[in-house]
Amino acid sequence: MGVLPRVLIAGLASVALASPVIGQKADDQISPRSVQLQRQGESLLSAGKLEAAEDTLETSLAVDPRNRWAFVDLARVAEKQHLFGKAIRMTNKALQLEPNDADAIAVQGEAMVELGAVARAQQNLQKLQSICVKGCPQVAQLSAAISRGPTVAAAKSPETPKSN
Repeated sequence: MGVLPRVLIAGLASVALASPVIGQKADDQISPRSVQLQRQGESLLSAGKLEAAEDTLETSLAVDPRNRWAFVDLARVAEKQHLFGKAIRMTNKALQLEPNDADAIAVQGEAMVELGAVARAQQNLQKLQSICVKGCPQVAQLSAAISRGPTVAAAKSPETPKSN
């Protein structure tokens, strides 16, 4: 008679622990709504509508925060807005989801170049070269950015010293 309550408790505990796992999605299944919004944001970015693209991409991430392509596209929007620190943060989030995302590594490297961190961008280029053994467009893209150097920093006029 003492065994039956123990068996019932063990059975109920196993059902209670298994229930939350049943409703979860696999990590590789991104919400179709999030993907649709991400593609819409990508189109807006291509059209130069940066604010609308940013809003749409943020909505995409609100629908499914595992959509790393939305993070990469947000980084591209931030680059066009000359917010290179934000671009690096967005690519870091994408790289947390997929450490070998060639697009995220390249976009991050370009943002690093614009901030003057060419040595770190060079590290990203080396990582890309090890990932893309046969070569990929991201390697050429980042190589070109490193070769040309920071464009925004060079465009700023030098500050004149203040005199009192």
